[in-house]
Amino acid sequence: MTFNFDLADKTVLVTGAFSGLGLHFSKTLAAQGCRVAMCGRRLALGQTLAQSLSDEGHTAHAFELDVTEANSVARCIEAVAGKLGQPVVLVNNAGVAHHSPALATTDESWNQTIDVNLNGVWRMTRAFAASLRDADAPGSVVNIASILGLRVAQQVTAYAVCKAGVIQMTKALALELARYRIRVNAIAPGYFETDLNRDFFETEAGAQLVKRIPQRRLGALSELDGPLLLLASGASSFMTGSVVTVDGGHLVSSL
Repeated sequence: MTFNFDLADKTVLVTGAFSGLGLHFSKTLAAQGCRVAMCGRRLALGQTLAQSLSDEGHTAHAFELDVTEANSVARCIEAVAGKLGQPVVLVNNAGVAHHSPALATTDESWNQTIDVNLNGVWRMTRAFAASLRDADAPGSVVNIASILGLRVAQQVTAYAVCKAGVIQMTKALALELARYRIRVNAIAPGYFETDLNRDFFETEAGAQLVKRIPQRRLGALSELDGPLLLLASGASSFMTGSVVTVDGGHLVSSL
């Protein structure tokens, strides 16, 4: 049996695509021949990034999206379909994080985190799945969760709660959407080096955190490519409701 990792000419929608993991995922999928819809709030930045990919011979377009607004979600999916064709893969990557002790966390920061990281995944998946159902087309949802949805750390309560919700939502929607040939899976990354956290991991606290990872190192963004392409493509055609951890063994480290 040959496993089909081919994603060429498939329309893929990536949320939170203008920086960090979302930008990396967009580049990875573009390199596979996908038509990549890069979606986010900072449209001018997104257009510059999409143009860079287009200049390299890939197919990428930027679309404005605010996952906290149902109307924005609906407009985005309609615009993507009109420009690039029916999206058949959704990468739910948009997210925010607030760091504060639980007793110092304000309602405003709590609600914002929940609305983007949890409600946003719900809004996007619901609208995306409805568009696939109406088009009678199969598809795949790849939710970007976190190992903090499976274990906890201090001062990120809202984030951890959201990611636990995303994992449970992944399983619940996998069950309901299977009848429409829509698969829903998640990737739970551990700690990866990015421009945003590089300075922290050079501190003593950051070094101590790395020591708790069994592989004694941070992940490279390229090490998320395999799980992403697996879950997005037909190679995972009998996988739904799965959560793939990519964390250097962090989840199985001793307490």
